[in-house]
Amino acid sequence: MPHNTSDNENNVEELAEGSRSIILSIASQLTKGMDLHRVTLPTFVLEPRSMLERITDFMAHPEFIIPIPGINDDIERFIAVVKWFLSGWHIKPKGVKKPYNPVLGEFFRCRYNYEDGSEAYYVAEQVSHHPPASAYFYTCPQHQVIITGDLKPKSKFYGNSVASLMQGTINVILPSRHNERYDIKMPNMYARNVLFGTMTLELGDASVVRCVSSDLICEMDFQTKGFFSGQPNSVVGKIKKESTQEILYEISGQWSGELFIKKYMPSEKSGSSTISNLLSLRGSSSTDKKEKKPDLLVDVRNYTKYPLQVPEQQEEKESRRLWSKLTEGIKERNMDKATDEKTKVEDRERALRKEREENNVVWKHRFFDVDADDYKFKYMDRLNYNNPTEVCKTMETVIFQ
Repeated sequence: MPHNTSDNENNVEELAEGSRSIILSIASQLTKGMDLHRVTLPTFVLEPRSMLERITDFMAHPEFIIPIPGINDDIERFIAVVKWFLSGWHIKPKGVKKPYNPVLGEFFRCRYNYEDGSEAYYVAEQVSHHPPASAYFYTCPQHQVIITGDLKPKSKFYGNSVASLMQGTINVILPSRHNERYDIKMPNMYARNVLFGTMTLELGDASVVRCVSSDLICEMDFQTKGFFSGQPNSVVGKIKKESTQEILYEISGQWSGELFIKKYMPSEKSGSSTISNLLSLRGSSSTDKKEKKPDLLVDVRNYTKYPLQVPEQQEEKESRRLWSKLTEGIKERNMDKATDEKTKVEDRERALRKEREENNVVWKHRFFDVDADDYKFKYMDRLNYNNPTEVCKTMETVIFQ
């Protein structure tokens, strides 16, 4: 079934003249390379959900997550992790939009009830506001999968484009395989032509998936479209033995559509010998080798976003309740209402921050502990994956009660 997560595969948007004027007015106050975190953006550029909820896009395809721990071959299991990672980028709103910046202490929680009877849990918390940092934890106890990490985006202004540098790391942990861990570095995001031309959203730069215990690494290059040519939303990569740099597989395609994988054949990359070239010129077919076509790794357009379930009774700092009036304004296309409601939330948070500073009150995180520059789910050490039922009970208690 075709996916329903985007009706704008090329990530483009034509801004109305009034909206463009607002962007130009803001841009006139900026300098190249300036950090945009403290810049108040107009509501028409906002996607109607918080960044804490947007992270769930990577948990949207359980058909890619659930099988991973059961794959016995190290390389095939690694490829499955890469496939899962690449499948999360195609989910996006129409046009060029950014999610809400979460406020300190804001959190989003949900559960998933899968078709095979298993359950999964997700919680994310804004653990820092200046600089912004979001921590998150997902687990499916019955299938013994953990996805955890932090996101520390930094926005930069570059004239006619804006970059969101996606700092932070995703960790995939498999408890049933002695806590085998995959460390993932994300690509960066770029909004092009924000002042002049058609606004376009792109992914660019390097991304890496690494598993130290299996000595495997996938180095990927998310390629932005050239000015005159090139395919949008392209990605290429190589899966290698990290210790020897031996190339095992090559990946290519579009993260918004079809992605392909091909076993690396050195003969295809090395130059032909002089004898082979002479035989080729003589028309010999005995030395001609048909290049093997790559296999389809995944076509993300064939997959829908799996529904998540949020609590009906939302706490005050829970994302959907916190931003509910802003979301109403955006969906009603009432930008005055949206702007007013966004301002109310931000002003209230500034007042609370000032009050904490005056009283020397240190903010305490609810779900995560600080571990150097990383954030660890507070209850992770209590989760005994030898007893998935108990893990489910613990997650229900610490997240939803």
